[in-house]
Amino acid sequence: MGKEAVFTMKLEAELRDAFMKEAEASHRPASQIVRELMRDFVKAQTEKREYEVWLDAELDKAIAHADDPNTKWYTQEEAMADMERQRQSLLERLAAQRAAEDSAEPNAAE
Repeated sequence: MGKEAVFTMKLEAELRDAFMKEAEASHRPASQIVRELMRDFVKAQTEKREYEVWLDAELDKAIAHADDPNTKWYTQEEAMADMERQRQSLLERLAAQRAAEDSAEPNAAE
């Protein structure tokens, strides 16, 4: 643990009293709860910033890909037809797998 520092802040008396009451009820020092809240806030903000950096990089890649003259573009109809072909292929494979399992069951019982 690094050097400790004092943190002073102003807040409404009602909020302070309610916080101290809840801290006491949880059998934890108020300062420990505040440190945890601060750590959680720092972590959330860091993760948010890291996500935004990642998202910006992904968007830059997508834009570069879209601008590439070698990029193959598909219409929505082509994409939907391809998805349907993939769906049908999967259903056929599942049916074949079930049929193979069903035909193997009597042999297993012997």
